[in-house]
Amino acid sequence: MAAQEVSLKVDGMTCNNCAAGISKSLQKAGFRDADASFIDGEVTFTLIEGKNPQEAIDNIEDLGYAVKSGDTKSDGGLAAIEKKFVGALVFTLPLFMHMFVPDDWFLNEPLVQIALCLPVYAIGFFHFGKSALGSIKAGVANMDVLIFMGSTSAFLYSLAGTYMYWGTHEVHDYMFFETAATIITLVLLGNVLEHRSVRQTAKNLSALTKMRDETTARIVMRAGSREKIFETDPKNVKAGDVLQVNEGDHFPTDGKVVSGSGLTDEAAVTGESNAVAKSEGDEVHSGTVLLSGNMRVEALRPAKDSTLQKIIDLVKKARRDQPEIQILGDKVSGIFVPVVLVISAVTFGVWYWLLDIGLTIALMNAVAVLVISCPCAMGLATPTAVVAGVGRAAKNGIMIKGGSTLESFAKAKTIIFDKTGTLTTGKFAASYTENDIGGRADALIKSIEGHSSHPIAASLTAHFAEAEAETLSDVREVKGRGMEAKTEAGETVFFGKNEDPEVPGDLVLQIDGKVVAALAIEDDLKPGAAAMVALYKSAGFKTVVLSGDRKEKVLATAAAVGTDEALYGVKPEEKLAYIESAAQHATVVMVGDGINDGPALSRAQVGIAHGGASALAVDSARIVLMGQKEMESLGLSYKLSKHTYLTIKQNLFWAFAYNVVAIPIAAAGLLNPMVAALAMAFSDVIVIGNSLRLKVKKLK
Repeated sequence: MAAQEVSLKVDGMTCNNCAAGISKSLQKAGFRDADASFIDGEVTFTLIEGKNPQEAIDNIEDLGYAVKSGDTKSDGGLAAIEKKFVGALVFTLPLFMHMFVPDDWFLNEPLVQIALCLPVYAIGFFHFGKSALGSIKAGVANMDVLIFMGSTSAFLYSLAGTYMYWGTHEVHDYMFFETAATIITLVLLGNVLEHRSVRQTAKNLSALTKMRDETTARIVMRAGSREKIFETDPKNVKAGDVLQVNEGDHFPTDGKVVSGSGLTDEAAVTGESNAVAKSEGDEVHSGTVLLSGNMRVEALRPAKDSTLQKIIDLVKKARRDQPEIQILGDKVSGIFVPVVLVISAVTFGVWYWLLDIGLTIALMNAVAVLVISCPCAMGLATPTAVVAGVGRAAKNGIMIKGGSTLESFAKAKTIIFDKTGTLTTGKFAASYTENDIGGRADALIKSIEGHSSHPIAASLTAHFAEAEAETLSDVREVKGRGMEAKTEAGETVFFGKNEDPEVPGDLVLQIDGKVVAALAIEDDLKPGAAAMVALYKSAGFKTVVLSGDRKEKVLATAAAVGTDEALYGVKPEEKLAYIESAAQHATVVMVGDGINDGPALSRAQVGIAHGGASALAVDSARIVLMGQKEMESLGLSYKLSKHTYLTIKQNLFWAFAYNVVAIPIAAAGLLNPMVAALAMAFSDVIVIGNSLRLKVKKLK
């Protein structure tokens, strides 16, 4: 059986440590590439021979989590964690009120307090206890271990005191049922706020997924002269199917308009705010909406390979590819809970035995240490920021492949640009400077360039559209130079870069090695190119144009946009060597689009291509710009990377500082356990709230 990726929806993950426990347990069980995300409640792993999904489901459920069926949908009501919080709050409020009423009120009766505390403790016992036990089984103790131990200590101590001093006035000195209940309720409140905040963090991804799931495909079927349209799930669409798309519909997959016209909203895919006109021959993308008109569209690929699905997959995978800065947080989180347990035990020992303060105060101080500690904040610091940053990027038509890309881009100080199709439009005006064979040159150029994906090729094919194409065979790319083929008469035809300084022109057509035509081409700068280069220079980047084009054109482009350096006549292997050399001294960003840019894009720490680039360039790149405003997107991608990395550092600083300051205060006896629980509950929310700022933050 070939290895395949499996995805499961899992309920009950409340923090990054929970997710880490599931990942570790599945890896121990032999499931490859196991990865769990509490942000979207999803667990993925690679299924290999000898393993089946049910084994993974059993493993996850044995840890105390619930695996949901793939078609489970929210009923729009309260989430499970919200129901638990409401249930706990109903009993905790009257229990908490006993501190504000006279001693002879019924709320101060031990049996009343036990009756009110027991349901809350039961909720906490099954919620935190189940999660705590599962995390210990997985070998990654999570925050729920601390909460369970703290609330259980207060509850059992109160029960023991009530039993020992029943019927005496001293019994009230040993009753801390409100402490046990309030700890559970406040932590549940923190979980609720965290749940809602995380849901906001992943909102962009949820919107894209919902768009995919709610889209319907209308396939046009023909039987002779009769035509029938039937509706189906987009996943059933195959390449070549003809689809009917009506006003208001989402395009179910990528396709080409074969008839009809209309205006489309491409904001979800490219970030383009204005409506885009589409007519026969134009390409459309899944996830975009037909605002007006109706059309028939030929599917170019199945929905699983569509633009929308690629964006969804990239946003999901971005959280798995963690930045290096998270390594420290993960290491600390891994040993955090055992360290806190030791500190709590030492706190109890110091207060009870060394200072002889008494059992009650010693226990309450030890409980305060347990419940104020918050390993989750460290676990939340990076994934929430990465999802928020990548989500905002996706909303603006920028696909970022992984959190490590954000960190690398934020640290980079050298950016290298290809020229043709990157800084320039790639839409050429061509004119002959020499032509010995008349109209046949047009036909040969059109025919051979029809096999190339380079921006020049598309422009030249359109330029010579009226020419009668010739039949060619053995068409192949000559790396860094052009295209070569055989005619029906056996001639060897080459069309590509002019490397002979004696021949005027930029491109030449050769037959059997002899130049028969040469072309001069003109290419305009993309709008905003100079402003984009200026942005990078102001951020301290060294800017370089690296191109295989002729000297005068490269230098003219470099002067127009204002780069620090320009290299011309560079072959693909020379591009690669230049980037390898530069990457030894600094983090390098490479922006390109052609087939010959693939190796360079792969070698640079951050490769950037635009959505209309060659398939190899897009696959090789770490960032893909889908929108029409490429220069704006290129600037925005850096700003987002910089601010996401800054947010991660802020989050980690808060997480470390909070625990470094809060734990000693609790150990010193300066915090009531209930206040400690409230502080812990909101520490996660502060981290998530800071990450959420990325969705609306003004980027400079």
